[in-house]
Amino acid sequence: MDSKRISDILKTLGFSEKAALVYLTLLRLGPSAVRVIAEASGLNRGTTYDILKELIAAGLVSYFHKEKRQHFVAEDPAKLLHVVESRKQALVTTGIAVSEMIPELKALLNNATDKPVTAYYEGAVAVKGVLKDVIATSAVSASKEYVVYSSATIRPHLYEMYPRYSDDRIAAGVKVRVIALGKGGDTRGLDERKWLTQDESAPTYKLIYPGKIALITVAPNSELRAVVVADSNLAATERLIFDELWVRL
Repeated sequence: MDSKRISDILKTLGFSEKAALVYLTLLRLGPSAVRVIAEASGLNRGTTYDILKELIAAGLVSYFHKEKRQHFVAEDPAKLLHVVESRKQALVTTGIAVSEMIPELKALLNNATDKPVTAYYEGAVAVKGVLKDVIATSAVSASKEYVVYSSATIRPHLYEMYPRYSDDRIAAGVKVRVIALGKGGDTRGLDERKWLTQDESAPTYKLIYPGKIALITVAPNSELRAVVVADSNLAATERLIFDELWVRL
């Protein structure tokens, strides 16, 4: 008998590891007193008794009295199917309840989004996730556009880490306007570029997209780092400054 597999299935059904142990022990022992079950399971008597009550409630164990002592017996294992059906019905009921409460939960989320949220990301994989968020968030916005202060110092690190970024952006139909700081930078499609300076770069790459601002830098050990601020008012202010500068360049 593959005890681990059976134990894993019982845990999937919502039983604890100890409950699975007691149930399997009782199957092996046959009708037994709580003291015997506890000793065979390696658990204390109080814990074993509480677990037996849980298994009785689930229909997997029953009991009877013999010589003034309570003895427990495992029910037909086929009753596990009843547990499965019970859990399925509970999930259906829970699903209905969740659907009904979603509007209230969304209202809480909307209230929460009125407060600025700052998240810090470290490493290439995490920063790549930030860039993916830029595309995904912009793709579902009304303008399908974001803007960037592109640093010639940071840019090569981003292309090395996420070489398909521009391809993914274009595939998503997302436009971008870029104000570049430092030399280099080509247009790839659905983008426009202007230069604030071609003589000096900047140590930070800034992306302003719907409701968020992302700042990307490179640490002394060449590791990418990013800070994302989620706040619609801050993003709107940064976008206003960018648009005014864009017109003047």
